[in-house]
Amino acid sequence: MTLRLRPISREEHLAFVAARPSASPMQVPSWGDVKPDWRAESLGWFDEDGTPVGAGLVLLRPLPRVQRYLAYLPEGPLIDWSDPDLARWLEPMLAYLKGRGAFSVKMGPPVVVRRWSPEAVKAAIADPEARRLRDVEPTSYEPAAAVPDRLRGAGWRQSEPGGEDGFAVGQPRYVCQVPFAGRSLEDIQGGLNQQWRRNIKKAEKAGVQIVRGGHEDLPAFYELYAETAERDRFIPRPLPYFQRMWTALTAEDPDRMRLYLARHDGDVLAAATMLTVGDHVWYSYGASTSRRREVQPSNAMQWRMMSDAHELGAAVYDFRGITDTLEESNQLLGLLRFKVGAGGEAVEYLGEWDFPLNKLLHKALDLYMARR
Repeated sequence: MTLRLRPISREEHLAFVAARPSASPMQVPSWGDVKPDWRAESLGWFDEDGTPVGAGLVLLRPLPRVQRYLAYLPEGPLIDWSDPDLARWLEPMLAYLKGRGAFSVKMGPPVVVRRWSPEAVKAAIADPEARRLRDVEPTSYEPAAAVPDRLRGAGWRQSEPGGEDGFAVGQPRYVCQVPFAGRSLEDIQGGLNQQWRRNIKKAEKAGVQIVRGGHEDLPAFYELYAETAERDRFIPRPLPYFQRMWTALTAEDPDRMRLYLARHDGDVLAAATMLTVGDHVWYSYGASTSRRREVQPSNAMQWRMMSDAHELGAAVYDFRGITDTLEESNQLLGLLRFKVGAGGEAVEYLGEWDFPLNKLLHKALDLYMARR
């Protein structure tokens, strides 16, 4: 059966997303409003009866001084990735984007490849012979083994991992997720390790209060975020980015984005944003100060977020990116321990894939990104 692709309205896009269990926050129409340097379009796939069967948010980034674009579908598109004939989905998309002036297309198929249970990750960290998660036997394989070969056969190229820590330049390939489906909150709490439970009790005893904030509290979040960026040596996004994100996402759905603050004696010690689409909840950005860490605000805040996510009916609480390395010398290993300690399993996605529509311009972009 052939499929037809055309631009769709925000309303059509949202209706398709609402009919699915979940979609990435970067595949809803409002995400285009978060990225003003990109031009956003919603695309829809339709079967012969005109029924919508797929959707994708594509971001178009112009090349300087040239009317050509990089087309990017972060953690998308939302199509049937189990279809043996992926060409009937992807070829119309490539043809359309080429007609829009795209010289290269990048996408991140929302397809899980492998999973490692919390126990398997803990054992791997403790194993002196284990160097990378990808080399450790997974707890389970997902039925996606044929997708990479299908993509390569169609001319797609897998993006190279970005850096030794396992994080890619685009979206993370490895994430940590706590499964919520069919579990009571007591069961989820039982999955926390002893350190997590101890720290939550410490925070409660110390009088740490977890409250929900609003747009007016984003500067307080940002102050901690900037401190975190300096401490952990990463380049922070500017405050207007988060203000724009709040305005765009909450206008689409009041619960799409939440802000949580951990307060102690009138001082904000930690803050985090939470995103929700369908039954999937993401811990998005987190920040904390070095002051009064002994009262454990981050554990208490995360537990409140997990509890609220469970109340919302979440099937998954997603801690987002984790490192692939298991080396003790890597500073990101502590972040992996923190997330797995909450009962999270390590999950490997298919990663990001490129299709060069103009090989010369695509190669020039690769060289530019390599020098950054």
